[in-house]
Amino acid sequence: MRRRQFLTGAAAAGGTVALTPFGEAAHAEARSAMALPVPRQPRGLEPAGRDFPKVGGNLGNQNHSSLRKITRRNVQRLGGAWHVNLEGGATDRHQQSTIVAQDGVLYVQTRQQNVFAIDGRTGAVKWKTGVGAEQTNMRGVALGHGLVFTTSGANIVHALDQRTGAVVWQRELLVAGEGDPGCDPQSGQCGGNRGGLAGAVVYHDGLIYIGTEGSTAGARGRGYALNARTGEVVWTFWGAPGPGEYGNDTWEGESWKTGGAVCWMHPAVDPELDLVYWTFGNPYPRTNGSTRGGANLFANCIVAIDAKTGKRRWHFQSVHHDIWDFDNVMSPVLIDLQIGHRKRKVVVYGSKTGMYYILDRATGKPVHGMTERPAPQEPRQKTWPTQPFPGGEPFVQQAPSFDNTTRPVPYYPTGPIYTPFWDDATILYPGAGGGADWSHISFSPHTGFLYVGYGLINSSFSNTNGGRVNTARPLGEYFSGGIVAVDPRTNKPVWRREGDWSLAHGNGILSTAGRVMFQGGPDGVLKAMDDTDGRELWSWQCGAGVHTSPVSYEIDGEQYIAVFAGGNGLPYPDIPKGDHLWAFKLDGKVPPAPAPTPPSKRNQIRTAPVAGSAVNNTVTLGRVWDSSAGAPGGTENTVAQNAMSPQHLTVPVGTTVTFVNPEGNVYSHGAASFFEHVFNSGRLQPGRSFTHTFTAPGEFFYNDPVFPQNTGKIVVK
Repeated sequence: MRRRQFLTGAAAAGGTVALTPFGEAAHAEARSAMALPVPRQPRGLEPAGRDFPKVGGNLGNQNHSSLRKITRRNVQRLGGAWHVNLEGGATDRHQQSTIVAQDGVLYVQTRQQNVFAIDGRTGAVKWKTGVGAEQTNMRGVALGHGLVFTTSGANIVHALDQRTGAVVWQRELLVAGEGDPGCDPQSGQCGGNRGGLAGAVVYHDGLIYIGTEGSTAGARGRGYALNARTGEVVWTFWGAPGPGEYGNDTWEGESWKTGGAVCWMHPAVDPELDLVYWTFGNPYPRTNGSTRGGANLFANCIVAIDAKTGKRRWHFQSVHHDIWDFDNVMSPVLIDLQIGHRKRKVVVYGSKTGMYYILDRATGKPVHGMTERPAPQEPRQKTWPTQPFPGGEPFVQQAPSFDNTTRPVPYYPTGPIYTPFWDDATILYPGAGGGADWSHISFSPHTGFLYVGYGLINSSFSNTNGGRVNTARPLGEYFSGGIVAVDPRTNKPVWRREGDWSLAHGNGILSTAGRVMFQGGPDGVLKAMDDTDGRELWSWQCGAGVHTSPVSYEIDGEQYIAVFAGGNGLPYPDIPKGDHLWAFKLDGKVPPAPAPTPPSKRNQIRTAPVAGSAVNNTVTLGRVWDSSAGAPGGTENTVAQNAMSPQHLTVPVGTTVTFVNPEGNVYSHGAASFFEHVFNSGRLQPGRSFTHTFTAPGEFFYNDPVFPQNTGKIVVK
């Protein structure tokens, strides 16, 4: 894909659509390129309407509402219908629970382990139930049989009475021996960490579906189906198959026992085919493939599972033997499409690689073709010889670029997607948090487009041996992102709108029949956009980062938009947090929240600052700061990110700072500022030093040209 096409958008039909500036001509051209016609969606995959009965809107996770009273013409009249702080205004926890709405009542969880039922008209709390004290991400409840189903941080599933919140039944999961007689309870689940329950709960036809997390700690992933009336486990599907199971031979030795491959986002369900579509994450160890030779099924896979029996019907692996954290874990989207003269039932899968793999729902066969391309090899990583590339085009670039925030921090080795590495931390894009990550995407039957938020964020990985640190997001790099529309008939991007923020971590999109779509960002701003071309129509300050999907519901003929704004921990560590539950309606009178401090657009060094006067305005290279002694450490370090002593120095304007490579070090070190290139010591042999006088205020990042992950910052005031 040519760079110009990436910036302006490559049309799926009718030529390239350039949408900057967003003028009327571009608006008309975008309308002509819409991916129409869209056939009527099948029974069970109808869009949400008066209710928003599950996370994702319907069983196909289309995140679309058929409500149409809020339109492109009147959306500017949208105002706060009501606002409530669910946890008393707490700002020390982030929130990821998407709202579920039924019969005028909103159901939402908090990380503080409370489940709420809220009057959708007034915001009054109807009931509140605590489900424990061990905190974890909570991403949404399920409703069925008059019950509200939720997980907890203690790995217990709770069924609550939908009217009162009273506990009806409880079931503990992730216990020793579940479905695996070889599991050792003394060392967690089969030799690894037991992990935790994760993702929104999904209900369908008497069963609830619950996934797990913990692959970075060696948890062996599994997806559960439970009887919704009793909590009994009906089946368990293992992400890393055990002996005698399909796929076990794709793991070297007994590496399957700590294989990872967790399903940490909720699945989709096709009620006609009676299949559950679940995506499974990366293998363990995450960036060191040397101990787990093989393709490593079902890591980095979408698996179609029989909804009643838990048996695999088909699978597709998007990344073989992953060492790049390209887990592509998302909530799959099910759509019926018309491609040419043929109606196709498809599932849309893919995220971190920046590519969508559009597959036939019944067979798993690629709809737009798939090519296994030779991939660069690193024998020590036991890399797989090829990687799959779908027909169409990626929806983001496939390598770092010097003309956006994927500009790599200097001195790192860099490369495009699937560049292997070993000891040296290597920057590549898409990275962990680049591409689309886990944001909920939306499909609109009125345009035929898929809408997704993405991040322009590099990562840098090594094998982690010998204490090496993976700089998943290199210190000092910049973050940004945008939103892109993709035509699923061709698997090509149609238009994109780049902006200030990464929109890949839970920044879900809701599209509506009123032809308005909604999405929130890390700065707390919820936006309404034209679904034709992404033009911004309205915005609202919610008071904390929005890392959940907006929803729509109706009470007595009046349409509401609601969102839970509580912030997040990634990719920006300083996203404003909170507990703001908002509902909006036309001519609502509640004003916006005060704007919080937005996150830094640069990956900040967050160690405590040290005054230059306390260290004689000297930075010691290749040493980790000993905060208890208030001095550089006594041992050279070449693998850490913080081997600058001190890592965070503050000095007044006019100060001369000395960078010294102490005589006790073995290797050359240096200090070179980026991206402003204000100073550069070059390589300093042990015992040598370099000075620079700071004549202007500012924030100056620098790293070691020899060991580039070692990064420091000097703040001049």
